[in-house]
Amino acid sequence: MEGKVIHILLVEDDEVDVMNVKRAFKKNSITNPLYVAENGLEALSLLRSRDGKPSVVPQQRRLILLDLNMPKMSGIEFLQALRADNDLRKIPVIVLTTSDDEKDMVEAYNLNVAGYILKPVTFSKFSQVIATLNHYWALCEMP
Repeated sequence: MEGKVIHILLVEDDEVDVMNVKRAFKKNSITNPLYVAENGLEALSLLRSRDGKPSVVPQQRRLILLDLNMPKMSGIEFLQALRADNDLRKIPVIVLTTSDDEKDMVEAYNLNVAGYILKPVTFSKFSQVIATLNHYWALCEMP
């Protein structure tokens, strides 16, 4: 899929969940670059260019997979900072979390997330979710 590369930033502090995303990418032959940040502060740093240097995550066709329960900066706090930044506000974000708290879901959608997905318990179902997301975003027109 030449020219359709999606630069995916996974914002996740749980090493097992990071490993599961990587395993799901491999199982589904997803070759999009995957960048990992352990918290929202690190994610913002990877997304922003500074001192004339380009951002670590290329600016074309970005997608963020975001956990909500993280140290230093929660997923909701990250979303607030992202949406307040004129250079980053349009990046699509999909929440991938264990939180089924309605308050979290409402807050996330109020901050314009593209989706809110509860992490499936089994790896097989998790892998299917990642494959479906990849297929969907590969077909979308993204900035």
